Amino acid sequence: MSALGARHRDVALLRTLLRDRAARDDSGLLAIDSPRAIDGALDRDVPLRAVYVAVDAAPSSRLVAQRATNRDIAVYELEAGVADRIADVRTSSGIFALAPQQRAAVDALGHGDFWLALVHIGDPGNLGTLVRAAEAAGAHGIIVGSGSVDVYNPKVVRASAGAVFGIPVVEGDTVTALATLRARGVRCLGAAAGSGKGHTEAPFGEPVCVVLGHETRGLGDVALDGHVHVPMAGAVESLNVAMAGTVLLFEVARQRAGEGPR
Repeated sequence: MSALGARHRDVALLRTLLRDRAARDDSGLLAIDSPRAIDGALDRDVPLRAVYVAVDAAPSSRLVAQRATNRDIAVYELEAGVADRIADVRTSSGIFALAPQQRAAVDALGHGDFWLALVHIGDPGNLGTLVRAAEAAGAHGIIVGSGSVDVYNPKVVRASAGAVFGIPVVEGDTVTALATLRARGVRCLGAAAGSGKGHTEAPFGEPVCVVLGHETRGLGDVALDGHVHVPMAGAVESLNVAMAGTVLLFEVARQRAGEGPR
């Protein structure tokens, strides 16, 4: 088969999915535009629909495409220059994949005793980093509240390095989700600068949901069982939400390993 040109329908679909959430929701698909994220999707056995690689792609992207071929996933070549017309970044990685979405609503909230809930997280880099940290720390799932950036935004997927495919994510009303968790005996602790116990003193060994909010608007009106903070030295008032969340998630992991508060 000859390489696909700029007017091919698959090229148009990839370009649209990278830019338009409505198109992602209508089709039930998303486009992945990072070799690392595609590699992560393959590691997690995501049933990719197809992979597209530029004829002049870097060797690292060609290796990912070969992995897909070895999995019997259809791989198509793109004519030179087409990848840059698809990408939503200035310089394309030269490889893309079509994947099914795995969205779940709050009423499909699964069971587990280690959760991360996010309230109005608007920066895609922060959301992707938090998804990656939550999977790495062993969280059972993530609640992405209404008003947050789309979990399948291409910047989120890139920042997660494929972790968005490796941990259950539910989207919807955070108030409802936290009420469900609290009814199950999960303690919901909100992160707030200087409020509540320091992170190493918090009761993270019990069933817990770490709740993170917008860096300036805070946690909103969600009902919580308490607050927790990361103690700061010097004149620093707070950490970036992704950094603070990572610290808290790995403290939960430490305490769940049996080390307890200190």
